[in-house]
Amino acid sequence: MKKRSQNLGFRLYFVSVVLLLFAFSAVFKIFYIQTIDGDKYKKIGDERTLKNIILKPIRGDIYSDDQSILATSIVKYQLNWDSKVVPKKLFNKHKYEIAKGIAKVTSKDYSDVLNLIEKAKDEGNRYLLIGKNLNYNQQNILKKLPIFNLSPNKGGLIIKNKIFRERPLGKIAERTIGYEKPTKKGTYYRVGLEGAYASLLEGKEGYRLKRKIANGQWKAIRNTNEREPTEGYDIHTTINTNFQDLAHNTLLNQLEKYEAQFGTVILMEVKTGAIKAIVNLGRTNKGAYYEKLNYAVGFAQEPGSTFKLISMMAALEDNYINPGDIVQTGNGERIIYGKTVRDSKKGGYGKITASKVFEVSSNTGIVNIIYDNYKDNPKKFVDRIYNMGIHKPLGIPIKGEANPKIPYPTDRDWNGLSLPWMAWGYGVALTPLQILSFYNAVANDGVMVKPNFIKQIGKMGSKPHIKFNKKIINPSICSEKTLKIVKEMLSNVVKKKWGTANNIKDENINISGKTGTTQINYNTDSIEYNSSFVGYFPSDKPRYSCIVVINKPNKKIGYYGAKVAAPVFHEIARRVHSGIFKEEAVSISNLKKSNIKNIKITDRLPNLIGYELMDVIHTLESLGKEVIIIGKKGKVKTQSILPGTLLNKFNKIVLEV
Repeated sequence: MKKRSQNLGFRLYFVSVVLLLFAFSAVFKIFYIQTIDGDKYKKIGDERTLKNIILKPIRGDIYSDDQSILATSIVKYQLNWDSKVVPKKLFNKHKYEIAKGIAKVTSKDYSDVLNLIEKAKDEGNRYLLIGKNLNYNQQNILKKLPIFNLSPNKGGLIIKNKIFRERPLGKIAERTIGYEKPTKKGTYYRVGLEGAYASLLEGKEGYRLKRKIANGQWKAIRNTNEREPTEGYDIHTTINTNFQDLAHNTLLNQLEKYEAQFGTVILMEVKTGAIKAIVNLGRTNKGAYYEKLNYAVGFAQEPGSTFKLISMMAALEDNYINPGDIVQTGNGERIIYGKTVRDSKKGGYGKITASKVFEVSSNTGIVNIIYDNYKDNPKKFVDRIYNMGIHKPLGIPIKGEANPKIPYPTDRDWNGLSLPWMAWGYGVALTPLQILSFYNAVANDGVMVKPNFIKQIGKMGSKPHIKFNKKIINPSICSEKTLKIVKEMLSNVVKKKWGTANNIKDENINISGKTGTTQINYNTDSIEYNSSFVGYFPSDKPRYSCIVVINKPNKKIGYYGAKVAAPVFHEIARRVHSGIFKEEAVSISNLKKSNIKNIKITDRLPNLIGYELMDVIHTLESLGKEVIIIGKKGKVKTQSILPGTLLNKFNKIVLEV
């Protein structure tokens, strides 16, 4: 019994010692944490409840050549409310005014809003949704309401914003202006100018310190940002919105008429290489057309007869032919290594001049000129083409430019058909923009300039960050003598009654150019066609060059370049040259002096620049227009819809103040 009592005493003593040691250990640990490791654990705690939230900057805008907005960033706001930080007495004092303000901005019933915020306060809701997809003015009104105008820690207002990219022209020129889409990897897939100049458009990120609250949500701990985001640079393009709209609608009408697979139009300024319009329309399974791919830049294919200009220039430069020399085309057929070259005219043209070979687009004629003169030395022909500079990509900033294909005699796949087939545009591949650049060089007295999409990059109203000047690719593609000859040939294609594009001859404007009707899948039983026309206007003093390509039109309706593509070129040239846009400019001048408050829906849009924002908003909204505002307040600085546009032709307008 005594021994048992001793064992019990020993155990009690042991337990007491252990508890005492544990207590000392706990006290020591607390002391250690507070005095030595305190900062460390405070930092860990802060990292779990505090963090810097990245603030995305506003991307720079993209403008047309007349400062109309082609792409801009619109900020939409979401407001939530942490009811727990607001004293009950303060809430009861202002709840009616708050409910009234929310109801007015969000177009909700006043009593519903009042019940909602009272319930949120009673339940201690820390993230009540006040409004979403709000514009700047709406969120600004809510921020000024009682309680909401206090700091986040006292008033409980939580503001989030999301930036959306808007294109006032819609899908027009979308593949060139560009866009971005997030990928599964967390990166962005970007095309067009948006992609090419993303680093300059993006600006610099800012950040704001926020504290974690209920349900995994975060709330700013102060009214200011730790670092303000910096807006990106603006891009000022060479695109003219009037020309772009004209080219888009003219091409679209022709694609629909001929049920084609896709089409592209490019309008270029001859002297500078500035792209004034670029359209890329592809067909959906349902027969509609949209900016599917950038065919103008990324689609290289056999050009067919439009390549005959290059072949003819090579023969002229090497003195193998003169424009008046007689060429035997026979019955319109020639067999080379078992393959037949045929003219579109049944029975052929017989004996005709070299000039007429080009003007009637004789396939046998151009093959006879090139093959008979270069067959013993094909390298001389290809070297001449290389000297013109057509074998290299243009090096434009928009990603995806296809490489030209100009075969060389030392290539492994060169054979006996390579030379004669090259003569009439087969076995080679060029993009529409590469072909246009060459024809533009002819119009520009032999100087090949690089196509240019941008005038400058910089902040609106500031000195340009980057200025884009004309860049010469090749100062002389050929001799002046050859230029003079081929210019006459290009003019005769339209002017002469036998010319393949005589159907677009116009008394008011002289057009020079070349038709192209290229066979696709010509080695199969299902031959389809690519129709094209490329040239410049006016012929005597060229100002613009243009190419029209329409791929796979319905053969039952029509497929020749003269019938399918040339009319699109003619309509664009006629309207650009006729001064139809100058007539609108007169209306704009008159409208600038008009009273903004008196315009009607049947009128044209005035020049809004310089008007007070509130006057403009009131007038346009009363006419049923959606007004998107960039900035806070003041006078209108830019407008997305051109002055002179009929008011019944648009529903939305972006104003920068």
